[in-house]
Amino acid sequence: MIQHDSIDPIPPAERTDSRLYQLFFVWFTANMNVIAFGTGSVGPAFYGLGLKESLVILLIVDVILIRVTLTYRSAVLGPKLGMRSMVQARYTWGYYGVMLPSVLNVFSMEGFLILNTIIGGQMLASVSDGHLNDTLGIVIIAIISLLVSFCGYRVIHWFESVAWVPNVIAFIIMLGIGGKHLNDAPASGPVSASTVITFATVTASSVISWCSMTPDYGVYHLESASRLRVFLYAYAGFLIASITGHMLGAAFAAVALSGTNPVWQAGFDDGNNVGGLFEAILSPTGGFGKFMTALCALTIPSACAPTVYTFSSSLMTVSYFFAKVPRYIYAIIATAILIGVGIVCAQRFYTTFTDVMSLIGYWSVVYGVMILVEHYVFRKDDFAAYDLNAWNQPRRLPLGVAATLSFLCAFGIIIPCMDQAWYVGPIAKAGSGDIGIIVGSCIICILYPCFRAIERTMWRF
Repeated sequence: MIQHDSIDPIPPAERTDSRLYQLFFVWFTANMNVIAFGTGSVGPAFYGLGLKESLVILLIVDVILIRVTLTYRSAVLGPKLGMRSMVQARYTWGYYGVMLPSVLNVFSMEGFLILNTIIGGQMLASVSDGHLNDTLGIVIIAIISLLVSFCGYRVIHWFESVAWVPNVIAFIIMLGIGGKHLNDAPASGPVSASTVITFATVTASSVISWCSMTPDYGVYHLESASRLRVFLYAYAGFLIASITGHMLGAAFAAVALSGTNPVWQAGFDDGNNVGGLFEAILSPTGGFGKFMTALCALTIPSACAPTVYTFSSSLMTVSYFFAKVPRYIYAIIATAILIGVGIVCAQRFYTTFTDVMSLIGYWSVVYGVMILVEHYVFRKDDFAAYDLNAWNQPRRLPLGVAATLSFLCAFGIIIPCMDQAWYVGPIAKAGSGDIGIIVGSCIICILYPCFRAIERTMWRF
């Protein structure tokens, strides 16, 4: 199998990998780790939700939204077209219009990397007995992620097939040791609807954001692979891992914040140290707990390496000139940025987390829904409707005006609906909570079909 270090589509003759089960392990491993644990902890730690409310919200978001975001667009189109995500998007956005989501995806991948390395750095610092701080821990995780990303597509798939093992073992041990304390989670007080909606939005953002990178890891698999099997492998990988990590994070965070377990409370550092909480839960096992915490921290590159890979391919899609730069240069740039920004943001983890996740979610849901509408409404779920030779020929692709105009109009509505630490829109301020993702999805479903229909009458493709 030839490894392509560019954004060129993979020809059918090279799409020969029949191991569809890899699609399960890639996404199972990327989510079966402390990153998902940290996402679940946001409900009690940042929004003050009780355990019951947090678990119900997480269940609904994981089961429904993972199903929606892992439809043909994000799972099946990789093997069927052999194109990476942002190249596929040219068939909706056009050659020049796709520069906008490509740039946004670059920033999104960087945001993911920052959050991942912060948690990894916290975990390494928590087991070092003062010999290593968060800063050095962030650097270590970042460099390991960079090295894994250098190894390419096949090594990433291999790494993802084994890196989940320490995390599953750790989660089982944590339940065995700390499960008896989960009954100490206090009953929640009154919860406003706006708080529930806003937490659901943040969680949904963490799920939806995968849709802009999922196709990148199926481009070497068989073109003739069953759509259903591809979908089920990807869906199962995401769902099992996400729902496990999310719910464990919510449960242990709720108890830690209740004050009934001083060790957990100290490790969590008033809700600002997910890695410290992880280590505190395992602390009764002594040195073995520290070993497992460190080992789990070293598996965080299972989420970072694919993100670095997509960061690079998205940047290469922005411009013909960017595509000429070797992928490893972009990987080094991404790593340098995440180390600097991650060190600064580590001191305010949850604020950083909610800001990054929500911003990614706003544009990702608009982008994802638009791609789905194009595929089902205008291309009739027919892969033959994609001219695979036109991927880098502007005149044989859509004009992109419909996509760009729809996107901008949707954001004109999303902005007043935002509820962020740095900005609360008038609609959100009125008590609705952060409904930006919901409103954005509805607007795109209305506007894009109208604008695209008009565009097709004026532009052939």
